[in-house]
Amino acid sequence: MVEVKNIIDGASAKMQKTVDFLIEELATIRAGKASPNVLNGVTVEYYGNPMSISQVASITVPDAKTVLIQPWEKGMIPAIEKAIFAANIGLTPGNNGEHIRLTIPALTEERRLQLVKQIKGFAENAHIGQRNIRRDAVEVIKKAVKEGLPEDVAKDGEEDMQKLIDRFAKKIEELIVAKEKEIMTV
Repeated sequence: MVEVKNIIDGASAKMQKTVDFLIEELATIRAGKASPNVLNGVTVEYYGNPMSISQVASITVPDAKTVLIQPWEKGMIPAIEKAIFAANIGLTPGNNGEHIRLTIPALTEERRLQLVKQIKGFAENAHIGQRNIRRDAVEVIKKAVKEGLPEDVAKDGEEDMQKLIDRFAKKIEELIVAKEKEIMTV
């Protein structure tokens, strides 16, 4: 017979993965401050293999408006610049033959509002994922009732699932509010 606790624990782990994915998505949004995370997802060809820039270069943030990329091989500079242009992250690389400098421009009010709209879309996707996880878990609990699980245990399990989704929804909202505040701060 299916244990309700196991169902809830499995759903909790899946919900945590959705929150972790949301955190990764939010990290890629630049809020007017330099961060190595703006290069997450940017890949460069290195001896025929796609690799992230952090695997072929050192990425530092010397000040609040600059990201400095120091390739381990000077021959990688053109490939890294090409990859940054191709990624369309809104930054123009400049190099001096030794390293690549990305200057983070100040965000306009319009761009800030676009970013807030984008992060709210990320949040909605996370909420949809959470609801799908809850629905699947509740279906498993209902199927277990047909296989002999007492109805009061199933009802308690459904209530626990609701508490779980409420807790994770609160986490998502806290992340979004914090990121929105970061974006809207001039």
